[in-house]
Formats: sequence, C-alpha cells, structure tokens
Amino acid sequence: MTDLDTPLYLKLLTAGTAACVADFASFPLDTAKVRLQIQGEGRPVVAVNNGGALLVRGGAAGAQYNGLIGTIITITRQEGPRSLYNGLSAGLQRQMCFASVRLGLYDSVKTLYQQLLDGNRGDSLNVGCRVAAGLTTGALAVLLAQPTDVVKVRFQAQQKQNGPRYKTTMQAYKTIAAQEGARGLWKGTFPNVSRNAIVNVSEIVCYDIIKDLLIQHRLMEDAIPCHFTSAVIAGFCTTLAASPVDVVKTRYMNSPKGEYRSAIDCALRMMTKEGPGAFYKGFTPSFCRLVSWNIVMWITYEQFKLGVARIE
Repeated sequence: MTDLDTPLYLKLLTAGTAACVADFASFPLDTAKVRLQIQGEGRPVVAVNNGGALLVRGGAAGAQYNGLIGTIITITRQEGPRSLYNGLSAGLQRQMCFASVRLGLYDSVKTLYQQLLDGNRGDSLNVGCRVAAGLTTGALAVLLAQPTDVVKVRFQAQQKQNGPRYKTTMQAYKTIAAQEGARGLWKGTFPNVSRNAIVNVSEIVCYDIIKDLLIQHRLMEDAIPCHFTSAVIAGFCTTLAASPVDVVKTRYMNSPKGEYRSAIDCALRMMTKEGPGAFYKGFTPSFCRLVSWNIVMWITYEQFKLGVARIE
C-alpha cells in the first residue's frame, strides 16, 4: 500500500475521491443503519405548527423498521426512494475531508512511526507502527470532519412525516451553529474519535496486513482479487469492533440539545432501557454497508494509485 514518491496532495485527492465513490454506492445501506440504530430510543418528538417547532416529550418509539431490506422498503414506501440519499451532500463532504486525511496520510504516518519507533529493524509487518498510524490519522480526521458527520447523521435520521428538521446542507450547518453553538457542530466528537480510531485500525490496518500477507505468501498477486478479499475481511473486522461505539455516536449526534448529558450518559441509558443488544442495533446493514464500502473504496483507490503511478 506504500507509494511514498506520490505527492501528498495526490494522496489526499485519490483517497477522498475513492471514498466518495464508495459512499455513493453504499449510502442507502448507511441510511438504513442509522434508522435502525436510533429506533427504540426515548426522545422528544418534534411537531411543527404555524408558530414554529413544538417539542413534545415522547416515549420509546415502536418497531417501525425490521431488518435491512424491510427498512429500505419502508423508507422507500413512506418517504420515497430519494430519502435513502438524505444527507448525501454532507456525506460526500465528509469523505473528502475525512477519508483523504485518514487514508491519504496513513502511509506517510506509518513510515514516520517506523523510523521513530522501531528504526526499520526489519519487522516486515510492523504491526505496532501500523496500529499507531491508524489511530493517529483516524483521530485527526474526526477533528477536522466532525461537523459534516453531524449534519449527515441528522439528515439520515429525519423522517418526512415528522416534518424535516433541515432542508439543505448549508441550512443545517447554520441552524445547528445558531441553536447549539460551535459545540453542536462538534457534538459527539469523543465517541466519534473512539469509533474512528477503532475503524481505522480495523479497516485500514487489517486491509494493509491481510493484503501484504496474501502477497508475501504468494497466495494472491497484487491485483483486484487480492484487494477484494482483503476488503471483505477488513469490513467484517471493522463492523464487529466498531458497532457499539457507532450506535452511541449516531444516537448522541442525532439527539436534540439537552437530551443526553454526554456520550457516556447515552450509552448508560441504552444499556438500562434496552439492554446490551442495543449496541448492535443495525448490525446487518452496518456489516453490508461496511463490506460493500470497503470493496468499492479499496478497489477504486488501488486503481487510482495505479493510474497516478502510470501518469508519473
């Protein structure tokens, strides 16, 4: 995965573009995952009248969605197929900010840690350096891209029958900043840093190691079948490791101001009211989304890198 001669701006551009392609392909699965993750939480129901928004405290919602396919069918039937792409604009903005940093900087940070931590002593896998690089770039990417993630989650969570909270991406940024301040745009940063540190290690590091092992042991050549296999395994590992933090992150970022005191409070309420199974709500769409996202992203990214190498 290393290509240290490539200029940094090209690494960032190819990584961000490949992630945008993957996000567009898997976005309906992500929307279904968000709806399943927030289902069952007790929260204010927003009713809209001529005088503005009226908050009415409601109990836990009923089981409106059931399973991945059922959720997609329900959203399509009740809100139209375009609702599956609610928040796509913010999602693409997020990927250009987020994936370009966490993926585009990974090779450079990994090489830096190899030089600082192990002095290139000949450990062919350098697992510790890869994990450290994944944690670093994942956390840095979240700090930069958090507002885009907040807006994306809120767009995906809103339902037409309840009255849309936001009409456009820019209006969402302005409304959140006006009503909740700058802290609202960076809401859920802590669980998101935790989640994406886990995701980066599970996703990028797993892919990196599996791909290298397959090539080193001559089980596969450095080609699309190798990239596909590595992406599927990395997607499964990522879903298994990141789902609990992902559910907390989604609910906390989607919540109105004052609903939860903190991400930890959100997690404790989930455990108390819904049990440990709540932390794996939306696991199937999350798995399908992450595996499909990884397949499209890694194959696209590897082809982009080959194209850049040919041009250079």
